[in-house]
Amino acid sequence: MPTEVALLESRALRVEQMGRVDILDKVKSLVMLPDGIHVRTEDVARYFEVSTASVRRLTDRHQEEFAENGLRVLRGSDLQSFHSDMMSLWKGEGVESYPQAATQLRLYTRRTVLNVAILLRDSDIARCVRTYLLDAEGTLRAEYEALDVRVTRIESCLADVGSALQELGPVLCRMSERLDSLDRKVEVTQQLVGAMSVRLSDLSQDVVRMDARFDARLEAFAYQLKDLRRRTGRR
Repeated sequence: MPTEVALLESRALRVEQMGRVDILDKVKSLVMLPDGIHVRTEDVARYFEVSTASVRRLTDRHQEEFAENGLRVLRGSDLQSFHSDMMSLWKGEGVESYPQAATQLRLYTRRTVLNVAILLRDSDIARCVRTYLLDAEGTLRAEYEALDVRVTRIESCLADVGSALQELGPVLCRMSERLDSLDRKVEVTQQLVGAMSVRLSDLSQDVVRMDARFDARLEAFAYQLKDLRRRTGRR
């Protein structure tokens, strides 16, 4: 985990922290201009409880780095246009006057203010922000290490599963062959049952025909017997 000294001296480490602007409001409320995006040098000085000169000296000393992190210096028509926009927003909040810079205005974003917090040495607020950053870094690193351990365990389990599946492969293959054989036997059985059903249907028709022939013969025999009795009676 980086130390506070390393953070102050290494620009690369500072770049890694520039996304953690949420830390600012955890330490102290940062009052933005009405656009909700920018603050002025005096607002930054008020936040860190230092002089505006200290903030200006710091931004001048690291001008390129601050420019990359959103610091803007407005002059001329750009300054007038920005003042006009701020006046409109300020009046919308019921405020009659807006403090305007005479010739130039430095505008800081939250990212730029965080950059100031990392570099500003003579401010308890800045030191507190750095402490929050380092603590958060340590927490994230610990969470990452815990996650890495869990992922390693999962990978080892998957390796065991892979070997088990390799051993299970031949067994599944044999079961598949047996099921195919069973399907063929079931199909043959269904064919036999179908043939038996047809044969039983034929036998049923034969029985019906035999019943009809038997009834006819029985009826003829009864008629002959009746006729025989009639002739016997006449004699």
